[in-house]
Amino acid sequence: MISSSQPEARVVHQLARFVTKEAIALLLNLNPEQIYRIDCWQYVIHVVGKGVSTFVSYADLPPILGAKTPTTKDFLRWRKRWRKHQYKAPGFWVKFYEQKLNTAPSLAEMYRWGELLSVIKSVLSEAQLRRLRSLYAQKKQAMENFQIQLV
Repeated sequence: MISSSQPEARVVHQLARFVTKEAIALLLNLNPEQIYRIDCWQYVIHVVGKGVSTFVSYADLPPILGAKTPTTKDFLRWRKRWRKHQYKAPGFWVKFYEQKLNTAPSLAEMYRWGELLSVIKSVLSEAQLRRLRSLYAQKKQAMENFQIQLV
C-alpha cells in the first residue's frame, strides 16, 4: 500500500500579518505590478518579481491598518533585527508611512494611521517621529480646510 503524503503543518510567522505587496515593493524599489509572487515561509518572505528573487525579513515590514495591533513580542522581534540601527526602525518605515498618509482618502483613515504611529512611536527615532508628525499635521489641516470649503 502506498501511503498518501500529508501536507506538513504550516507555521506562519507572527509578523506575517504585516506583509503587503505595496510594502515589499517600496522596500525593494519596485512597482507592485512587478512582483509576481510572495511566499510567506516560517522565518522569511520569498519575493519573486521582474528581475528579482530575494528573501525579506518579516521584521523589515511595518505594521499596517487592518491587522492586529503590534504586541510586545512584535516589538522584541523588531528590536532583535534592528541592532545595527540602534534598535530603531529603518528609514524605509518613514517612507512607507509618508506614502500612506499622503494617500489617505479621508480624515478618519488619517486618524487611524496617526493612532498606529502613536503605538509604534518608541521604535522610531526622534527625527523620524518629528517628520511624520509634521506631515500628519499638514495633511490633516489640508483635509480639514478642503472640507470647510465644500460646505
